[in-house]
Amino acid sequence: MKVLSRINSQSTFITSLLSILLGMLIGAIMMVVAGYDPIAAYNALFVSALVQPYDLGETLRTITPLILTGLAVALAFRTGLFNIGVEGQFIVGQLVAIIVGLKLNLPPVLHAVVAVIAGGLAGAVWGLVPGLLKATRGVHEVIISIMMNFIALYLSNALVFHWMSNGADSTPKIMDSASLRIDAVSQMFGGARLHFGLILAILAAFVMYVLVWRTRLGYELRAVGHNPLAAEYAGMSVKRNIILSMMFSGTFAGLAGAGEALGTSGYLAIQPAFTGIGFDGIAVALLGASTPLGVVLASVLFGILTYGGGNMQFEAGVPFEVIRVVFAAIILFVAANVTGRLLGKFSRNKGGDKRA
Repeated sequence: MKVLSRINSQSTFITSLLSILLGMLIGAIMMVVAGYDPIAAYNALFVSALVQPYDLGETLRTITPLILTGLAVALAFRTGLFNIGVEGQFIVGQLVAIIVGLKLNLPPVLHAVVAVIAGGLAGAVWGLVPGLLKATRGVHEVIISIMMNFIALYLSNALVFHWMSNGADSTPKIMDSASLRIDAVSQMFGGARLHFGLILAILAAFVMYVLVWRTRLGYELRAVGHNPLAAEYAGMSVKRNIILSMMFSGTFAGLAGAGEALGTSGYLAIQPAFTGIGFDGIAVALLGASTPLGVVLASVLFGILTYGGGNMQFEAGVPFEVIRVVFAAIILFVAANVTGRLLGKFSRNKGGDKRA
């Protein structure tokens, strides 16, 4: 079994790697057709994201919420659920963390810890609603979680405008005691907005690994995802595991929102549209094959492309939309399993040649 698992992991890694290369190839073809130099563009993208201390710090800051939202989607995937409501859970995590950062007066470390925990719990509550309706009424989680995204967005905007800022477009800055940023760390990276949320994200990946693959509860979650009827026949509570899965998933998303609010911005503004970070988590989970390590690696790639793509516009003159096309192409290849099918066909042909 261990050998089969290792072979499957290697195959998944190769498939993801080839999907990335094909996606970047699609982007390069688009650049050539549009009259841009793809070599100069990709060079500007990776150099601007990794070489200078400030850019490296900002890249790591961009990676941080992607890890957590990717874990949120991946955990739901592992239990047979599609939590497309990660965006809304991210937003309420931001909202509640900012409320705690503004309204409570606590000692420095304790204040930040309480704000982060509150953000995670808010995400869990937001994930509870679609999980509960799925488990008790059979309502598809995609429909409910999409609706919850809009409720989260407009609730956040209403509270910011009418309660937290007295008619302004953004809230005041949170108290310094609730901030996740440390000046010494920021100065090491040239003033970048790097914060302790990155450590939180890495710890969350480890927690997901232990929860899903090293505990009885994790075994039940995976069993329900593979075959709910068989899991129920074995004495597992399918309803309980569906609810817990969505709550755990929402917790990761809420932590992502809390980290962004307390570490990156320090305030909450009225948002005319979704942040997109929760939706990017879907792409991260797909590319990372819904494993903690895969999610971290996929987040690194998407973080580099996101931050470096913004600088690519100025240094190479290539529109940022090209990077979004690369994102879309990578996910298309992963979702359609194009490279996996090609590899399988190649291996079968190679095996046939040997038998001949």
